[in-house]
Amino acid sequence: MSAQLDQVTAQTANDPDAQETKEWLEALEAVLQNEGPERAQYLMERLVDLARRSGADIPFSANTAYVNTIPADVGAHCPGNLEYEERLRSWMRWNAMAMVVRANRADGDLGGHLSSFASLANMLGIGFNHFWKAPSEEHGGDLLYIQGHSSPGVYARAYLEGRLTEEQLINFRKEVDGKGLSSYPHPKLMPGFWQFPTVSMGLGPLMAIYQARFLKYLHARGIANTDGRKVWAFCGDGEMDEPESLGAIGMAAREQLDNLVIVVNCNLQRLDGPVRGNGKIIQELEGEFRGAGWNVVKVIWGPGWDSLLAKDKEGILQRVMMETIDGEYQNYKAKDGAYVRKHFFGKHPKLLEMVANMSDDDIWRLTRGGHDPHKIYAAFKVAQEAKGKPTVLLVKTVKGYGMGKSGEARNTAHQTKKLDDEAIREMRDRFNIPIPDDKLAEIPFFKPSDDAPEMKYLHERRAALGGYLPARRQQADETLVVPPLEAFKNVLEPTAEGREISTTQSFVRIITALLRDQSLGPRVVPILVDESRTFGMEGLFRQIGIFNQQGQLYEPVDKDQVMYYREDKAGQILQEGINEAGGMSSWIAAATSYSTNNRVMIPFFTYYSMFGMQRVGDLAWAAGDMRARGFMMGGTAGRTTLNGEGLQHEDGHSHLFAAAIPNCLPYDPTFGHELAVIVHDGLRRMVTEQEDVFYYITIMNENYAHPGLKAGQEEGILKGMYLLQEGAANAGQRVQLIGSGTILRESIFAAELLEKDWGVAADVWSAPSLTLVARDGQDAERWNLVNPTKEQRVPYVTQLLQDTQGPIVATTDYMRLYAEQIRAFMPKDRTYRVLGTDGFGRSDSRAKLREFFEVNRYYIAVAALRSLADEGKIDISVVEQAVVKYGLNPNKPNPVTQ
Repeated sequence: MSAQLDQVTAQTANDPDAQETKEWLEALEAVLQNEGPERAQYLMERLVDLARRSGADIPFSANTAYVNTIPADVGAHCPGNLEYEERLRSWMRWNAMAMVVRANRADGDLGGHLSSFASLANMLGIGFNHFWKAPSEEHGGDLLYIQGHSSPGVYARAYLEGRLTEEQLINFRKEVDGKGLSSYPHPKLMPGFWQFPTVSMGLGPLMAIYQARFLKYLHARGIANTDGRKVWAFCGDGEMDEPESLGAIGMAAREQLDNLVIVVNCNLQRLDGPVRGNGKIIQELEGEFRGAGWNVVKVIWGPGWDSLLAKDKEGILQRVMMETIDGEYQNYKAKDGAYVRKHFFGKHPKLLEMVANMSDDDIWRLTRGGHDPHKIYAAFKVAQEAKGKPTVLLVKTVKGYGMGKSGEARNTAHQTKKLDDEAIREMRDRFNIPIPDDKLAEIPFFKPSDDAPEMKYLHERRAALGGYLPARRQQADETLVVPPLEAFKNVLEPTAEGREISTTQSFVRIITALLRDQSLGPRVVPILVDESRTFGMEGLFRQIGIFNQQGQLYEPVDKDQVMYYREDKAGQILQEGINEAGGMSSWIAAATSYSTNNRVMIPFFTYYSMFGMQRVGDLAWAAGDMRARGFMMGGTAGRTTLNGEGLQHEDGHSHLFAAAIPNCLPYDPTFGHELAVIVHDGLRRMVTEQEDVFYYITIMNENYAHPGLKAGQEEGILKGMYLLQEGAANAGQRVQLIGSGTILRESIFAAELLEKDWGVAADVWSAPSLTLVARDGQDAERWNLVNPTKEQRVPYVTQLLQDTQGPIVATTDYMRLYAEQIRAFMPKDRTYRVLGTDGFGRSDSRAKLREFFEVNRYYIAVAALRSLADEGKIDISVVEQAVVKYGLNPNKPNPVTQ
């Protein structure tokens, strides 16, 4: 302690009253010695508080010195057999390298990454050997979001464990024939192995935060005991530039997620170059996380630096460490010990004196903290035992550690996947891999016999932690009973005469019925993003409460209202605020709970569709990868249904986003009975059958009468299209009108106009899912292509329309591409015309918006007449008459260009 006091005293050469300063510091030293650092911190905070309240300007800093957070004499030492662990780690490094290099020598376009695992190997080894528990009767298991580009190293470990075969390693990134391994963590492609996808980058830390909160939610509601479980998320320092990476760290601290650990692999490099060449990424991230209320642990220097820091009586070494920027640190590890001596220690003559007795090789062996098992173990133990707040570990490593001149600490490291023979030889020698020279050209995998002591140790460590990881449960063990469709009777029947409701109101009735169900009710997870009142869902606040670990510490301003805002420790609603990405991350956690928690949950994420799918598209794709099961409800959907709001509120394209995700089932129902049938079938498929699909369902806020379910319509609703009403039987001409969402009603009105004004009968088809209709057609088309001599399949929509008469007009509240999906499957020699809402939205009434986008009943009627004229069934002059009669402006600009 006296050395530290001398150091501080030396730094205050310009002190106007050195004696007084010395007395204060001696007093603080006495407190530290006799009462401990906690008491010293308390006194210092009181002093700073007093000074500020007295008017002193004391700047705040969330940063600490650029040294390890855990002092050398305090941190726990790794209890494992470090010789065995080092050899195992070396073999994994070699096999990871062999996997990637062999793949790219055979096919240079496959890609792959070596440098991320090379820098991360020590951390993964310590975690797998000593911390991360697999699911068991006593423990639900830890959840791992593994840095995506490190997948070869995880495969290399699983190979030594006997969980993957050599054939699978040989087929790294060759999955089409069913023998290979996915490029990154992909549960869709390796459903029994990877727990979570972590690429695209930035999604891992975001999803991990909400996953940790969901564990708290399950525990608070008594659904699962999640005590002792941890969520560990590994990400790169460059990845932290993604807005999603840091976007929710405030929530994690606010929610006291002490079950969460984020490990940032600070190798100072991203793909193109340094993360912060002119700065210090570790200090920057420390400020971000500490300022947000996290427990921050920095692991910067390996053990060789401890003795040098102990000799640093005047604080010169610490000062140089702080002043040296990351671009320089990268250079040091790309060069050699002589370069480090000259350019780092050479920054001050006393530092050169400090290392005078060290050889250049000794200086080169001064490692970063992320490559020392004891430093890593000590940090992991602190994170494991943290209480009251989440923990972030900022661990400094070398990108491409062990790759030598081929990539170690070089800007090219991230893309390095082809090593020459000399680089492979250097790696073999550096990590003592027992492969002879005459075999090196083959780059063989190395795996010792099962009775080797290191192999026994490898299995013993995982047995002590409950089993192997990563591993993914594919089905939940429990069975929940789905109620019959009749449980939604109040939306299956026609609305009462004079009564009008929206599909959003129908949805609220459905979810209310589900919440009352004895089996499913507790498993329903309503997720909202500050639009509950928009959707008429505020009644749920009082009914089931909003989850908050602290409960409600205040009296709500609307307590005297029936539907007041109620927070509760066991609340069922997850209210995420103005935060679509957070809501989607909560939905993903609930939608994959069958796998992560062995508990089937039924999440309904209800949000403004315009602000939802286009913002969370990357997360929706990740949900598909994770085999999520649940309902995404796109509220106030459609380009013209949300009147008065304007360009960035009106959704005409979310169904195109949804159509891109293969295991997403998108629907755009018009009526409550359609919605009930769709939700009930979703419950059957996802809960009873445990099928890996999820639903995107758009709902609207436009009120109108609902006709109710008629016998036999269920199958057509689920397949995506059915005959809603037939036109007059004896009309001279006939057309087919297809619609969905609220625009289906415009097709119904258009049918009335056609019959009344022009004597044309119109059959009206409801198309709750043109995407599913298109997928069916594409499936039939593909079958016919590759099975030319077998019975040819007829697409469902072709079957529906082939025996009908007249041209076909499809109109939706979405871009034309939505309905264009089914053009290829129209019956031959039939005109197919599509109307849609291409262009920017704008503010106005629904009627004016539908006129502007040319999707109202009048445009539909004219489109039908024009199609009849094109087929030669009526004179073109009839179309001109209709344009005049309905007041259509022939000189009106195309809405797409407006």
